[in-house]
Amino acid sequence: MNPYLTSFRAIVFREALRFLQQRERFAAALIRPLLWLLVFAAGFRAALGLSIIPPYQTYITYEVYIVPGLCGMVMLFNGMQSSLSLVYDREMGSMKLLLTSPLPRWWLLFCKLAGATAISVAQVYAFLAITAAFGTVVPPLGYLMVLPALIVAGLMLGSLGLLLSGIVRQLENFAGIMNFVIFPMFFLSSALYPLWKMAESSEILYAICSVNPFTHAVELIRFALYGQLNAPALAWTLLASIVFMALAIYSYNPGRTGMARRG
Repeated sequence: MNPYLTSFRAIVFREALRFLQQRERFAAALIRPLLWLLVFAAGFRAALGLSIIPPYQTYITYEVYIVPGLCGMVMLFNGMQSSLSLVYDREMGSMKLLLTSPLPRWWLLFCKLAGATAISVAQVYAFLAITAAFGTVVPPLGYLMVLPALIVAGLMLGSLGLLLSGIVRQLENFAGIMNFVIFPMFFLSSALYPLWKMAESSEILYAICSVNPFTHAVELIRFALYGQLNAPALAWTLLASIVFMALAIYSYNPGRTGMARRG
């Protein structure tokens, strides 16, 4: 078999096997968004009235609005969790061994990214199934239409995780970096409230939210769930994916990280 396909299958299978062995990771990935959906949304429902905004054709409840943002939350946390495992593998030596293979480094990193994205997509569908059981449903066709959007968003957030894993060299420092990235990206986005509400309170925060890649990933998912394509969100998400992946490949350059000397 082609060595590229062999390595792809082996790395993706290893990522899936690791995930299946970490049941707590799967539970934690679902508990966070479900807490927002079932607890916080009940309190915010009265405070945050929502007008008719695309892609919605009528007034919606707050729970319906935040489902795409919570899907993004699942993918964001999984992307960071996967990057944490990369830092761990690098300290334990398995990542160094992988990167010494004759295959191009960019291909090996892409295989890790593909495995992380597949896990993210599976987690999102599990979350959507639970939300449907609690009565927060989307159009039936949306569950199929959202798949490409989830893949693109997962690649973007996974690439960001790869970049962080290439920059942060010590496992004990990574948790702080994760929080520094995750929470600003999540709260300064359209995941929990529409951008027009942010514009009413602060034009500066609105500008920050508008350029936040996570905002565009959420909007891409939101429109796809209702069978629509948000072309600007798709373009920005793809652009962010390319930039993050290019920087991640550069950060794993042995001449930059000193990884080859430490190996």
